[in-house]
Amino acid sequence: MQDFCKILITYEKGGEIRFISHLDHIRVLERAIRRADLPIAYSQGFNPRMKISYKTKALKVGETSSECIAELTFEGWMKPEEILNRLNAVVPQGFKVLSANFS
Repeated sequence: MQDFCKILITYEKGGEIRFISHLDHIRVLERAIRRADLPIAYSQGFNPRMKISYKTKALKVGETSSECIAELTFEGWMKPEEILNRLNAVVPQGFKVLSANFS
């Protein structure tokens, strides 16, 4: 049996990155998770996807927000502060993780 840890992150999308589409916005977070080498959980099946649940509405192109929320599911236990620091080290300008807490 696999142990999973759910972390709720709050991040902002603004500045230089506000002109990307919602799908590109999702890809930015997925790439940051891979670059930070975080042990994210994947769905099962033919086309595995990262287990990320977005809790806020999709942003329009050009729209900014400092209250975007996503729930990340990790394999095993992780400290929220470590996730925050590792993600902020690899995200592009205009995208910043503000907080990370257990879900």
